Amino acid sequence: MGSLFKKITPRWIRKYVAIYKEQGFKAVVKQAGWKVVVGIIVYYLVRDTLLYIVIPYLIYKNVSQ
Repeated sequence: MGSLFKKITPRWIRKYVAIYKEQGFKAVVKQAGWKVVVGIIVYYLVRDTLLYIVIPYLIYKNVSQ
């Protein structure tokens, strides 16, 4: 399942995620700036909301009828 997330994650975010894993949050802010950090947070918030809330709700709604 991890490879699926790598495939759907944009390349520009992968770069900053790798920096975060290696050097931490301060390095990401220093290299990218706050706008990119906010963009990454919003991207993951929307993606996770769709994957874990909206899609299961729609499936449940269609199955329970």
